[in-house]
Amino acid sequence: QVQLVESGGGLVQPGGSLRLSCAASGTIYSINDMSWYRQTPGKQRELVALISPLGATTYADSLKGRFTISRDAAKNTVYLQMNNLKAEDAADYYCKMTIKRYSWGISVDYWGRGTQVTVSS
Repeated sequence: QVQLVESGGGLVQPGGSLRLSCAASGTIYSINDMSWYRQTPGKQRELVALISPLGATTYADSLKGRFTISRDAAKNTVYLQMNNLKAEDAADYYCKMTIKRYSWGISVDYWGRGTQVTVSS
């Protein structure tokens, strides 16, 4: 079994910063891509950022320059540093990891339960 647990969400004023973390635990052989998504009520979940095992990153165009994704392979953890937050960044943020549990197995996508980010003065 694999579990992803996000942390770091909360209330922040416009212009402020937050750092989200997502740690994977359980039987893990390897982790491929790690990514962050966000979702607001009534809208589809959208990709925020993705990082490959070698550190290549992809960002939503609207977030480039404000958000930074990073990973710690030894800790099976992905981070999202969010700076200069705006009201429109408020959402539930979810991490996703593509994980192979055994050397002979296939890679499967796992999701965390989400952490809420509220941006308000």
